[in-house]
Amino acid sequence: MKQSLRAKLDSLAQRLEELNRLLSAENAARDMGEFRKLSREHSELTGVIGLYNRYQQSEQDAAAARDMAGDPAMKGFADEETKTAQAAMERLQAELQKALLPRDPNDDRNLFIEIRAGTGGDESGLFAGDLFRMYTRYAERQGWQVELISESPSELGGFKEVVARIVGQGAYSRLKFESGGHRVQRVPETETQGRIHTSACTVAVLPEADAVSEVVLNPAELRVDTYRASGAGGQHVNKTDSAIRITHLPTGIVVECQDSRSQHKNRERALSVLAARIKDKQEKERAAKTASTRKSLIGSGDRSERIRTYNFPQGRVTDHRINLTLYKIERIMDGELDDVVGALAAEHLAEQLAQLSEKAA
Repeated sequence: MKQSLRAKLDSLAQRLEELNRLLSAENAARDMGEFRKLSREHSELTGVIGLYNRYQQSEQDAAAARDMAGDPAMKGFADEETKTAQAAMERLQAELQKALLPRDPNDDRNLFIEIRAGTGGDESGLFAGDLFRMYTRYAERQGWQVELISESPSELGGFKEVVARIVGQGAYSRLKFESGGHRVQRVPETETQGRIHTSACTVAVLPEADAVSEVVLNPAELRVDTYRASGAGGQHVNKTDSAIRITHLPTGIVVECQDSRSQHKNRERALSVLAARIKDKQEKERAAKTASTRKSLIGSGDRSERIRTYNFPQGRVTDHRINLTLYKIERIMDGELDDVVGALAAEHLAEQLAQLSEKAA
């Protein structure tokens, strides 16, 4: 193990001891906000230092085995013990490197997912509906909650645009690589000559912002309009001005919410989506300023960038960022996304480790 990595781990071990003292102090529970912050840090460091302790124990086992190798009668046994200890050290060092990678602070957040029809007319709207169902079914499989924020139905079914909130542990960490252009190739129901058409939708996945501490919304910079909701939703939709449209004047971002019959509830949800979009915009601007020359897994961040193709005649789904092709389109469209999101997460991890190796070189 390199000395720089060992020094960092020794420093983290000292910090864990300090956290143990702080959390066990008599006044530790007086400030609950600080207590929760220290508890989260303690939980994260406990796993890392646990790996480090096991690594150090394997080092000691290897040293003891090498000492035994001086005895001819014990040499065979000692050599096996040395190999076992060294293999454990290699495995634990790899796990430590992963554990020390920079963690996305948004990973544990809920998210907003926005799906918009693109090129392809009515077929694009139908595809937007298929994508929304795919993500909804995936959320159900994970035990997450899906809350519809707003929808704009297309003429033949599906959506021109649909926005939903997904609530669940680790939701953003699993779906954050879904942002981008999704393309479908299939024979539309309205096609009389059996020709394959290509249509597209864009997906945006935004981590839910902490409106209190992360995004400050100045009421003077907001224009709030109320109107009567349209589309499905029961008899109330055309009787009350419950739908809300909020425009953030400095950025021009517009958010609508019409799912609830309560104007107050729609306003609250619209503000949450607005905060998430502003946070997303701010983070992308910061990332653009500090972008490395290496191409990121999520590409340029341009929502129109094509990331995936769903080819129904061939029964395949291809993610172009990692050259992954799976021939089980029906199961994927039914929400079985684990193979896709898992492969994207693994590639992202490999990318991070490669960057870490470059910096250490």
